[in-house]
Amino acid sequence: MQSLRELFRIGKGPSSSHTIGPEHASRLFLKENPTADSFKVVLYGSLAKTGEGHGTQKIIRDVLQKVEIVNDFETADIKHPNTMDFFAYREGREIATLRVYSVGGGAIEVEGRERIVPDDVYPLESFTKIREYLEKANKRLPDYVYECEGAQFKEYLIDVWAAMKNAVDEGLQAKGILPGGLDVERRAHVLYFKEIPNEGADILEDRMVCAYAFAVSEQNASGGTIVTAPTCGACGVLPAVLTYFQRQKGYNDEQIIDALAAAGLVGNLIKTNASISGAECGCQAEIGSACSMAAAAIAELFQMSLDQQEYAAEVAMEHHLGLTCDPIAGLVQIPCIERNAVAAMRALNAAEIAKFLFGSRKISFDLVVETMYETGRDLHGRYRETSEGGLAKLYKK
Repeated sequence: MQSLRELFRIGKGPSSSHTIGPEHASRLFLKENPTADSFKVVLYGSLAKTGEGHGTQKIIRDVLQKVEIVNDFETADIKHPNTMDFFAYREGREIATLRVYSVGGGAIEVEGRERIVPDDVYPLESFTKIREYLEKANKRLPDYVYECEGAQFKEYLIDVWAAMKNAVDEGLQAKGILPGGLDVERRAHVLYFKEIPNEGADILEDRMVCAYAFAVSEQNASGGTIVTAPTCGACGVLPAVLTYFQRQKGYNDEQIIDALAAAGLVGNLIKTNASISGAECGCQAEIGSACSMAAAAIAELFQMSLDQQEYAAEVAMEHHLGLTCDPIAGLVQIPCIERNAVAAMRALNAAEIAKFLFGSRKISFDLVVETMYETGRDLHGRYRETSEGGLAKLYKK
């Protein structure tokens, strides 16, 4: 498996596949064609159908400046649902073309070129094998991460955690209407600062976790800087639970960094053995993965056993199986923002269940990841980030 640097990416929302990936591709094409005086980009599949709402066109225009963008809604025979064709021109003559796939999490592949894949740094690629290795060595998930990535990797996670906290704080303070035309009002500020008489501890916990999740997700929806965890669309789940446990429960930065490492390892297993792309496997691949990561992080904070930690991640994913990706108007707003909050609370539930019932479990984390991938590939295309089905089809403003 690759470094967690490829999973935790700091960048602008609202979609790792639709903004971070296309931005990377546009900068690559611009660098390779410095003499071009104009460009054209043709978007296919999910990028064509939801790209305006996801900010794809805007990010391409920001990079290439003088560019014509065409949405191809007809071509279906494409290798990946997030496909882009780039054309460079000088004095009206075509001088270069490039086909690029935005494959999820901000990563891209270029047609006809050997993919520049970062070196694999993790020799083990299943939770079962990792657990067996760690049990023999009397180690935990973060130990395996630092062993494979190097001790200096903690510095990168410190930057990741700082970006997550910044997104939380900025999102809590922001007010107003999110861009895109749905007139969705920012609600993190109200959730966080609202005074509720006689509020019990359980209600306060739910409100704080939701406020943090809304804050990051709203920053993402407005094109703010967030961390893919594992994607932009699911970026609010992990920061929400980690922020809650630090600010309300007193966990220190060192403990949070270890929890981030454990969460990243779980996300990396999903990315390697299945998918974290909503366009490929629906929202189960994004929110489901984020919930698994958050559940594993909580279990790490609680210093639960590896068995319990695996069960927490498995429960979190299992109960997102089949979740469709149907963003209204192609915007990462409805139902995406609320889903981040619900998944953050579900991660808490998954960790609690694992604490008490892990000895009776029948399903492994590896099996549920395999199941998610199969389920996602079986989902009809209209339920995989195209905004052609579900809420996106039936909602009338």
